[in-house]
Amino acid sequence: MFEAVEELIGEHADLEKRLADPAVHADQREARRLNKRYAELTPVIAAYRAWKQAGEDIETARELARDDPDFADELKELELGREELTDRLRLLLVPRDPSDDKDVILEVKAGEGGEESALFAGDLLRMYLRYAERVGWKTEILDANESDLGGYKDVQVAVKARGTAEPGQGVWARLKYEGGVHRVQRVPATESQGRIHTSAAGVLVTPEAEEVEVEIGPNDLRIDVYRSSGPGGQSVNTTDSAVRITHLPTGIVVSCQNEKSQLQNKEQALRILRSRLLAAAQEEAEREASDARRSQVRTVDRSERIRTYNYPENRISDHRVGFKAYNLDQVLDGELDPVIQACVDADAAAKLAAAG
Repeated sequence: MFEAVEELIGEHADLEKRLADPAVHADQREARRLNKRYAELTPVIAAYRAWKQAGEDIETARELARDDPDFADELKELELGREELTDRLRLLLVPRDPSDDKDVILEVKAGEGGEESALFAGDLLRMYLRYAERVGWKTEILDANESDLGGYKDVQVAVKARGTAEPGQGVWARLKYEGGVHRVQRVPATESQGRIHTSAAGVLVTPEAEEVEVEIGPNDLRIDVYRSSGPGGQSVNTTDSAVRITHLPTGIVVSCQNEKSQLQNKEQALRILRSRLLAAAQEEAEREASDARRSQVRTVDRSERIRTYNYPENRISDHRVGFKAYNLDQVLDGELDPVIQACVDADAAAKLAAAG
């Protein structure tokens, strides 16, 4: 059933030998690539060996059961265990998203609802920052445009793993399901009559690209500088330190004004631009290939409302997978894993179905 794993065993053994060679580690980029592939294959090999051993144990139990009926119950347990191992191994062999171990740039933008939407965007940002802290990731605010009441019109944050993440536990592997429109239902701080309002904020998550992954020609960019501004549009410094970069071939525009120097703002804007260009290239490749394994959970149409945060009922609902829980306060405090896991499980089920 799993003949292809035999080839992977050979590759895994070869990687182990190469990683034991000190000369390999002279090239850090190559060493990281080999370590990544080794980490991907290790759980597959372990599951395959457990699956094979279970098959041998079943054969032994069958022989013993012919002479002693007491072994019949043990045989049933072994067969059930092997079925579970079969499902696990089949899932491990489904091709993974090649970006799963990448760090990300996460953007939150206020949408419908004016100032209330900006306040909700701030709540979402805090939720993601607290979640990152819980799982041990590093965060860095790249740029932020605050609203008058302390929310955010838009904010970009880099989220990075510390060290090498376990397969399926990388930053993109977990946060890629957050992209879309998030809707909130609550009594706004600006509401004097106590009426529940509905507003929304958008979240965009893109894998952070390394410079070698995205080529940007010197003539592809138009760079404009201007004076940065704060809430209400007032100027916050007296020099033209803010930077706006337009990628002429695609029309993508990125602005950055958080840093004090023009050079720093330019570097941050280029990071955001590279991640957006990489995401655009990957989505185009997916469309052209009509990839049957493409996640049934994520949506390219970011106008779709993926999740609702209902404050009066303390309820959070993910509309893509039917997830619902009544611990909104805890989720907003960073306990996001159960919500994300529901999306991961639905994605895995869709991939298994597509793989036949």
